[in-house]
Amino acid sequence: MKVLIVYAHQEAQSFNTALLARSVAELTALGHTVRVSDLYAMRFNPVATGEDFGERRFPDRLQYDREQKHNFQHRSLSDDITAEIEKLIWCDLLILQFPLWWFSVPAIMKGWIDRVFVNGAVYGAGRRYDTGGLTGRRAMMVTSTAAYPGMCATDGLVGALDVILWPIQNGTLAYAGCKVLPPFVSWSVNFVDEATRQGYLDDYAERLRRIETAKPLFFHPLEDFGPDWRLRPGVAAQAVGQGRPAG
Repeated sequence: MKVLIVYAHQEAQSFNTALLARSVAELTALGHTVRVSDLYAMRFNPVATGEDFGERRFPDRLQYDREQKHNFQHRSLSDDITAEIEKLIWCDLLILQFPLWWFSVPAIMKGWIDRVFVNGAVYGAGRRYDTGGLTGRRAMMVTSTAAYPGMCATDGLVGALDVILWPIQNGTLAYAGCKVLPPFVSWSVNFVDEATRQGYLDDYAERLRRIETAKPLFFHPLEDFGPDWRLRPGVAAQAVGQGRPAG
């Protein structure tokens, strides 16, 4: 299996660095091929601008998604975007690894998504969810947080983790066609002892050993939605981000 790890942490001595090293070692030992996009080390530019395009279909006003499609078709995207798209299309498994900041990914990773999940390659022309451009690939989020598990329980202080991660798991990975695996989370890493952190590393290694047979999370396929873009009558809402209006 070909694995792309997109990694966002700026500290070389962080627990995330240990997670990354363990994952690369474990996956390689299992016979998988691993590539890493270390965004901070690469000094990846997260800012989407007109400079991303060698050609402009609409020179008077920047329409970023439409220029993405045009430049992807004409092979005139900037070199850094082209290189990352090549890795994305190459992989069988995409891992996004990051510390959870303000209920989301760090800005540098959000910028990677904005610039690399390109219209025409990853989505567009009606391709989304089970028809998305990354159909056939798996994806997983690996995150760390200073929060305690109870804080992210259904009745917790900040709300359920699957709700917190919904915009990326559903709105990015599943939307692009990936089968999204349950996330791996290291809890309260600033406050636990070294033995607990070592346990997280071992648990992650065990998860990776079972990665090819792991059951994906459920997201509704396109056929569950009607022409009004809402769940069809008789289709029970099963994903955390969907429900039926009260009354």
